[in-house]
Amino acid sequence: MNTDAIESMVRDVLSRMNSLQGETTSPVTAAAPAHTAKVTDYPLANKHPEWVKTATNKTLDDFTLENVLSNKVTAQDMRITPETLRIQADIAKDAGRDRLAMNFERAAELTAVPDDRILEIYNALRPYRSTKDELMAIADDLESRYQAKICAAFVREAAALYVERKKLKGDD
Repeated sequence: MNTDAIESMVRDVLSRMNSLQGETTSPVTAAAPAHTAKVTDYPLANKHPEWVKTATNKTLDDFTLENVLSNKVTAQDMRITPETLRIQADIAKDAGRDRLAMNFERAAELTAVPDDRILEIYNALRPYRSTKDELMAIADDLESRYQAKICAAFVREAAALYVERKKLKGDD
């Protein structure tokens, strides 16, 4: 397989990854539009590649086979930004897909939370793994430390449902 074909495939994969991940609030990056993104802005990689940046400030143009092979692009460079997720959320909202938009908003918040903490929270949210107080502490931590208000509300809602359905630690 030639270099151009591989490079084209890498760009296509990145484009699809960015188009599948999105955000719901207005874009906040300098390169992003001052207005709310619309369905007509989709897919970003084709219509507005300048809006797409990674957490390490790489652009789509930085993702070449040469850069990957020379370690100028690493796994850390593949992480999506909250801004790109929020743009995707705007697009989802414009398309009438409010639940998808909310998922993108939650994902945008979670970009600030370390991976190991996300796994801890995931395990704590499993039935019979936590007390109500433990879940409320997780919600408070998400809100205060990471400003993840949507995710905190999600954990509080889960705690309330676990109380109602007797799914808390000690209920079994």
